[in-house]
Amino acid sequence: MGEVMLFLTAGNGPVECRIALAALIDILSREAKTSGCSFEETRGGQPDAFGPKSAVVTVSGKMAEQMAEAYCGTVRFVFKSPVRKGHQRQNWFVGVRRLDPCVDAAVVPTIEHKDLRFETLRAGGPGGQHQNTTDSAVRATHVPSGITVVCREERSQHRNKATAIRRLQSILELIAADHEEQEKAALFVASKQLERGNAVKTFRL
Repeated sequence: MGEVMLFLTAGNGPVECRIALAALIDILSREAKTSGCSFEETRGGQPDAFGPKSAVVTVSGKMAEQMAEAYCGTVRFVFKSPVRKGHQRQNWFVGVRRLDPCVDAAVVPTIEHKDLRFETLRAGGPGGQHQNTTDSAVRATHVPSGITVVCREERSQHRNKATAIRRLQSILELIAADHEEQEKAALFVASKQLERGNAVKTFRL
């Protein structure tokens, strides 16, 4: 079963870009469900009720790779601003890129076991009659950063715990790399490299 992690960012865009990002999370969640994939999300900073500045989503299943290929790049949303009446601009952009482990060992943080908190959950999601109904799902929280991930794909609680640690490590690597490169300490640093002229997808809200 394939698994991909995608980093979604509104960049330095205005509030409308965060509204678009929240809409994209919903779109990805529905598409994952339709494709029989499991879907988990971890949202970054959300200064108000309109949406987060960034998020990391994890898609697991046979169609995960296909979804990643379809969405990586710049996603354009077309809608009138609901917060600035009369505003002329109607095109808003969200950047999507695959989250891969950082290759620079100098900026990779080490997760200490004492910094982790685990909770067991009833597993759910796609699977039909083969769906796992035991308490094997795991919610893992990295206490210093407050980052939380939920893993429910495996039938073994031990394997879900290992997967959770790996996901947390990947997210922390992303944060560390962005902090090193952009000299910013935000939990999810907004990407400054959105390509507004070459959208891979367009949605009209």
